[in-house]
Amino acid sequence: MLSRSAEHLFWTARYLERAEGAARLIEMGQRMTLIPGAGRDEWRSVAAVAGAAHLFDGEERITDARIVEKLVLSPDEPSSIRHCLNRARDNARAVRTGITSEMWEALNDGWRRLEMADPSAALRDLPAILEWVKARASVFRGAADSSMLRTDGYYFLRLGGLIERADLTLRLLDVKYFVLLPETEIVGGGRDHHQWTSVLHATSAARAYHHVYRGDFSPWKITDFLILNPRFPRSVAYCYNELSRYLELLAIAYGERKQCNMLAAQMVSRLADAEMGEIFATGLHEFTTEAIRHNARLSGAIHRAYHF
Repeated sequence: MLSRSAEHLFWTARYLERAEGAARLIEMGQRMTLIPGAGRDEWRSVAAVAGAAHLFDGEERITDARIVEKLVLSPDEPSSIRHCLNRARDNARAVRTGITSEMWEALNDGWRRLEMADPSAALRDLPAILEWVKARASVFRGAADSSMLRTDGYYFLRLGGLIERADLTLRLLDVKYFVLLPETEIVGGGRDHHQWTSVLHATSAARAYHHVYRGDFSPWKITDFLILNPRFPRSVAYCYNELSRYLELLAIAYGERKQCNMLAAQMVSRLADAEMGEIFATGLHEFTTEAIRHNARLSGAIHRAYHF
């Protein structure tokens, strides 16, 4: 496969995952603003997870309308849903012959919806827009899983999505622990409980978590589930197990293991040996910060290994 084709597939999946992640974060923000006694600026934590905190510097309070303007409708902000969907579609169009018609239709269906949206109407219809974004991402992944040959093109597509997904989960946990909740007097209280369950909803983990831990929604166990559970598709452990698997398939296909294989294997080994007590003892913030850096190093190593 040409390196530019690999790059387009990688970034198609990554941008689409990022758009879906932004939709999930905004839903989480809406849920948190409804928590009784939520007196803080909860939207600022959403912007921080999305990597867009700088867009709201100097604003005393971020409103729903500003979130829609910057994180939903903006064509230029790298963190906005519209920008990410446009970039996903541009990358897919550049490698049109490398994806199936079902995948293209999933990206192309209603792609101008946000471009044509009026800000006030978008704010009013925000729940429907966010559901539409998540549905587009799900349909695309389903089309890829059911119609794409399991060749190197599919492997690069999966790598992009998994890298982005692991990054979002890590950022969610880091911001929840250190930005969203600095007031130690409410740790363990009702608001704390609702915020942690909001993190589960943002990762579509609420039902799966209940199957594992039943009704025990403690921060310790929620963090354990989202980092170390190898069976949940949005956990860091699951993403890295899959990243390592697809990188090994590429190594077999091209006859050479690269630095990216070793970086993925290192994180798989670290997570397999880790215990949540150890992570909390050394510091959740320190763990997530280093894991985010490792994720960035892995992405860069994939780029270098396959020349894109």
